[in-house]
Amino acid sequence: MERNNGEQEHTILKVFNTDDDDGDEIRQPDLYQKRYRNSLSGREMESLTAICDTFLPSINVDSAKTDESLDRFFRCSASMNGTPQHVGGVICERLRHPKKWLLRATLWMLATRIGCVILCGSACVSTKFPYFHVFSELTQKKREEILHCWSLSYIPLLGMFFRAIKFISFLIFFTQVDEKNLNISWKAIDYCGPDPDLINSHEKEQDKPNVNEKDKLYGPLYKCLINLKLPISTVAYNLRQLGFPTNSSLTIKCDAVVVGSGSGGGVIAGVLANAGYKVVVLEKGNYFARNNLSLLEGPTMDEMYLSGGLLVTDDIGTVILAGSTVGGGSTINWSASIKTPQHVINEWSNQLHLEMFDSELYQEALGVVCEKMGVQSEIKEEGLNNSVLRRGCEELRFPVENIPRNSSSDHYCGWCSLGCKNGEKKSTAETWLVDLANSGNGVILPGCAAIKILHKKQNRSRKVATGVVFEFEHGGIRNQCIVESKVTIVACGALRTPILLQNSGFKNSNIGKNLHLHPVTMAWGYFPDNTLISDEVWPVQEKKSHKGGIMTAMSTIVSNVDKSGYGAIIQTPSLHPGMFSSLMPWVSGLDFKIQMTKFSRIAHIFALARDTGSGTVNAPHSISYRMSSTDEMNLQKGIEKVLRILAAAGAEEIGTHHCKGRSLNVKRASSEELERFVKEESGRLLRDLSTPICSAHQMGSCRMGTNPKNSVVNEMGETWEVEGVYVADTSVFPTALGVNPMVTVQAIAYCTAQSVLAALKRKKCT
Repeated sequence: MERNNGEQEHTILKVFNTDDDDGDEIRQPDLYQKRYRNSLSGREMESLTAICDTFLPSINVDSAKTDESLDRFFRCSASMNGTPQHVGGVICERLRHPKKWLLRATLWMLATRIGCVILCGSACVSTKFPYFHVFSELTQKKREEILHCWSLSYIPLLGMFFRAIKFISFLIFFTQVDEKNLNISWKAIDYCGPDPDLINSHEKEQDKPNVNEKDKLYGPLYKCLINLKLPISTVAYNLRQLGFPTNSSLTIKCDAVVVGSGSGGGVIAGVLANAGYKVVVLEKGNYFARNNLSLLEGPTMDEMYLSGGLLVTDDIGTVILAGSTVGGGSTINWSASIKTPQHVINEWSNQLHLEMFDSELYQEALGVVCEKMGVQSEIKEEGLNNSVLRRGCEELRFPVENIPRNSSSDHYCGWCSLGCKNGEKKSTAETWLVDLANSGNGVILPGCAAIKILHKKQNRSRKVATGVVFEFEHGGIRNQCIVESKVTIVACGALRTPILLQNSGFKNSNIGKNLHLHPVTMAWGYFPDNTLISDEVWPVQEKKSHKGGIMTAMSTIVSNVDKSGYGAIIQTPSLHPGMFSSLMPWVSGLDFKIQMTKFSRIAHIFALARDTGSGTVNAPHSISYRMSSTDEMNLQKGIEKVLRILAAAGAEEIGTHHCKGRSLNVKRASSEELERFVKEESGRLLRDLSTPICSAHQMGSCRMGTNPKNSVVNEMGETWEVEGVYVADTSVFPTALGVNPMVTVQAIAYCTAQSVLAALKRKKCT
């Protein structure tokens, strides 16, 4: 059986730089949806409101047959919830995309009769005066038909417009909260909002013995955080107190400056500080201590994700998620801690002649970083998604294995993509950066952006790095200051490191190219918790799609197609209502709201490709990317296995994210119908933008190699162009990795740190 269907003020918490109360601050995430100023015109808002209400209309239901929460959810339209105003503000002030002007132009055209005819065709024409209608004047049914037509359109701009408005509208509707931190839909869809154990976790944190009181209140990095909101003279004094010579114009002197605090920068900063060198860490994002985490999806994405979680490729075909906070991606990732696969090590060392990866040092690095993060593979209890993946694989006799994680075996938390409330997930902010803080040799400057790497010639043809210019806001004014250093380590991530190098005058033609995204596509299965439908409820009623360890099980059934080393791995995602709704297919307002009521019992499983195709980082908000036909084929093979896994695990209904929104009731379907559905849905094209593609791993945009003709850095991590500039993040990966990259990037950074230490020792001797 198929179905076709004005900005909130921040709360400021005071913390301390040293053992004395000399004033520093940690910024707490907004407890309410941040308000961005909406400057859309009246015509643009008229069209936007009509579109939002088409996606999420007010639907009358029989109150006698539904509970109050369902009744409120169905009767509430997007405009009744104030969503269009939020969306308008985000488009105006938060969205940064090269085609944003086209989005606004389309909204304006839909509010004109001629423009509506051009974009909607005969659907806006009637036999009655005025004969031609603007979009907002059309009936709900006609508007739904138009939107669904756009989702399938062969005209790229219409498909892009549909995907952009749908993504932002649903993300905001299902994440915006009131003064009580509640959303009108959450009770109806069986979502509890922030982790209910959060308060208990904070209480446990306060009760821990032998923990410094300031550590309990402000997190383990309070000793080394520098608050740039204070007067410049106070900032300079604080830096001098911590052993960093600083003048009145805030020129800071140190041994090493590290740009970025994630899995690459955090490791190098910790290693260098432990070795006795003075280290300054520049971090664009802010620091959120455990007690300051709201675990609210909307505010957290806005504060802790790059571009507020709204980063997409130029064709709006791929949603890109990356961290932008102290700890980087390790703070908001899903805990998977998988060592570099041996076939990848063989490829990088043998075929690409990068001997480091086959060295004792690299093996040592893998062991050191895993030990530092407390990586282990035991699981005491699995959540719904991983239980489904494991059971389906076992039924089909597919290989399935435990995923090593940087958290304990009993870490049953589905909110780690929004920060870890108790520090059990060992991000760099809980490990390497703690080493930096405890050493007394390092400082972290959150909320500042590196603008340019400084370098000069020293009687040699090759330039030498001398420091970094960085920018921060103080009193509404952008200030630029300098860090003078002996070495410079760039670890901004694969999407920002190329931009910094290019802005610094680097000319290597490989910078920004060879970007790999580990493209992901998903399928879903519905597992009712209603005993009236089935005598046996599995997974048990207590299990919800948003609870439990995010990643604990993995299948490699299609990970090595034709023994090529390339294919797709099968894992599970973290999807709270905002991202869930943004990715699920929409065919009508009623269908979508019904589907959302199943949210807590819909399990998602995805296929992740080790991509051979690549893209380019063109600008901070412009990323071009296209999968190769091989990548598309591997994802199709992966999604075929995923659909079979869901059905074998006992799903009542299965489907994909393809915009046609087809699904199959497995319980009522024959084996022939199931087989046909699986083949048809897994055989759909993925490169035609009809299915949302996601990326949580970006790599390769400043790749490592043996010569400057095809790479940006050498095996030591140092750039070919400028001496003393090292790159230590996923951008140096020679190819796509094929698994979660955290362990690999930390191991590479550890090896690069040894090269930096050797360089600093040489400089000390001269």
